[in-house]
Amino acid sequence: MQIAIVLYDRFTALDAVGPYDTLGRLPGAETVFVAERTGPVRNDSGSLALVAERTFAEVPAPDIVIVPGGPGQTAQMDNPVLLDWLRSADATSTWTTSVCTGSLLLAAAGLLEGRRATSHWLALEALRTYGAAPTGERVVTDGKYVTAAGVSSGIDMGLTLVGRIAGERAAQAVQLLTEYDPQPPYDAGSPEKAPADLVEEWRAKSRFILQ
Repeated sequence: MQIAIVLYDRFTALDAVGPYDTLGRLPGAETVFVAERTGPVRNDSGSLALVAERTFAEVPAPDIVIVPGGPGQTAQMDNPVLLDWLRSADATSTWTTSVCTGSLLLAAAGLLEGRRATSHWLALEALRTYGAAPTGERVVTDGKYVTAAGVSSGIDMGLTLVGRIAGERAAQAVQLLTEYDPQPPYDAGSPEKAPADLVEEWRAKSRFILQ
């Protein structure tokens, strides 16, 4: 089983690494980082790079496609190399997935039209522009398309798919071995739970954050 994780300049690291550390533990999984060009690709802070081992052309038919989000997603929304590869890979994939604003790239490729999907809460409504039906759920499955909300939810998405592919016990084993037992010091991880003024502050800033 080949798992392709897309990289592009200014992606969010946990969007890619969360699924890598969950789905990558599936028996027989070959996980590859792919990009338009091989070599190091910098994350959104510029202080971390993951290495794209192969180009899109070298990975034509992965079993699972994972598209992370990040501020750099905006510049990719009309990148024909990436969007054409997403369409082509999706034609034969078993699962096509995203984390955070990566769902906007799937939508821009025309893959989420008429489907339920999620994204980072600041970008959620942008899915409507591409004919998708946004939901506030943390992980959304619609057919073979699995989209996750912001950043940390990529871990949940990975565990969800491990369960679908290898069974509940395998998913529980991955959760145990990664010691994924969230006990956050604050209960502010969603717009519904965070202080209202903080939510509005970041809504006002969102046009800069997502560029």
